[in-house]
Amino acid sequence: MSRSAHPAGPRHADVLPEGHYAAPADDLNALDPKVWAHTVGRDADGVVTVGGLPVTQLAEEYGTPAYILDEADFRDRARAWRTAFGTDADVFYAGKAFLSRAVVRWLDEEGLNLDVCSGGELATALSAGMPAERIAFHGNNKSPEEIERAVRAGVGRIVLDSFQEIVRVAHIAQSLGKRQRVQIRITVGVEAHTHEFIATAHEDQKFGIPLAGGQAAEAVRRALQLDGLEVIGIHSHIGSQIFDMSGFEVAAHRVVGLLKDIRDEHGVELPEIDLGGGLGIAYTSDDDPREPHEIAKALTEIVTRECEGARLRTPRISVEPGRAIVGPTAFTLYEVGTVKPLDGLRTYVSVDGGMSDNIRTALYDAEYSVALASRTSDAEPMLVRVVGKHCESGDIVVKDAFLPGDLAPGDLIAVPATGAYCRSMASNYNHVLRPPVVSVRDGAARVVVRRETEEDLLRLDVG
Repeated sequence: MSRSAHPAGPRHADVLPEGHYAAPADDLNALDPKVWAHTVGRDADGVVTVGGLPVTQLAEEYGTPAYILDEADFRDRARAWRTAFGTDADVFYAGKAFLSRAVVRWLDEEGLNLDVCSGGELATALSAGMPAERIAFHGNNKSPEEIERAVRAGVGRIVLDSFQEIVRVAHIAQSLGKRQRVQIRITVGVEAHTHEFIATAHEDQKFGIPLAGGQAAEAVRRALQLDGLEVIGIHSHIGSQIFDMSGFEVAAHRVVGLLKDIRDEHGVELPEIDLGGGLGIAYTSDDDPREPHEIAKALTEIVTRECEGARLRTPRISVEPGRAIVGPTAFTLYEVGTVKPLDGLRTYVSVDGGMSDNIRTALYDAEYSVALASRTSDAEPMLVRVVGKHCESGDIVVKDAFLPGDLAPGDLIAVPATGAYCRSMASNYNHVLRPPVVSVRDGAARVVVRRETEEDLLRLDVG
């Protein structure tokens, strides 16, 4: 790797107004275990390793950019969720975070169920051998073809998202001579993100049927009357990247209130309640996510307490962690292409990927960490913005962070916590090829999703 010097960029934390970025860490070579997968460390030469392999070797063999996925870490996290909730609850991995046939097989082996939300995700799950009865099918606008495939396959549940879908699924199931197990997704007026939640006025969204105005109760009323449906429970999802459990407490109170009303009107106690996902992970050292056993204990206590107050039997709980499992298990490995200091501002570090492999910074203003991966350095820290190679000013990977002041073209840098949504939302903007997903475990690496080629791009262009 090149180690050539370049003009000095801003070095100190007083360059920008306070609050625009975190202060530099005491040791830029340190890797915070909250942010990185469990097997990530540095070898004697200072090179970042994962599963016993140095990233320099991975870059040489598989190229950059590349998503590097720690299989052992993924399995550990999946197992931790399964263990935390035990046999009296269900854990559905949210496939939208990242899905491949290898991941489906790992989930099956670790005893987790799978949540899919499109025909493509369903096809991936079935082709990899996930038992259909352990699949839940989500989505706010499932096509008749997708519904028919799901019903024919025998998926364990379909989550109904609208009045039209109640009729659509019932009709398709009945025409196939089946009775489809379903949950009804409701919006409970709670929105939760990171450390905050708001308990009112959040029915204005595309997902679910509002609890307000009796609409959810009417949806249940109609579904219970249709022969093609077996209503097994209520589904609620309140947000994403959640650290504070208070929002779940309010949501559970309102869902249990609906269950009580259903019992009183129909004489039926629905056996299941799905509290969705959205549990947060650490993208930076400032984030402090809760452990699966803490989340399981809190959610179980909340639902049990609410049901006791309503004199209901406690239903079987389901949760849907996606990001919370796969997010921390992967990092994206890039090669530095240019280093451009802007006097009095920051240094722009351009890498060989960008918004086509991680749109979250541009789309959600997401924050990430970054580390020099191909070596260590004792140089003073410089404030950097890591940007991509795309023809777009919003092509930012890491908004503001500190890297060693001797960073140079040819160095490898790694952005952790990119296992969730990065590959899933990747694009071919500027006809850039999507990176591979390389799985590492016990000193061995293998490609689980290959790098795209120019032939792949041209094959779809029939012009």
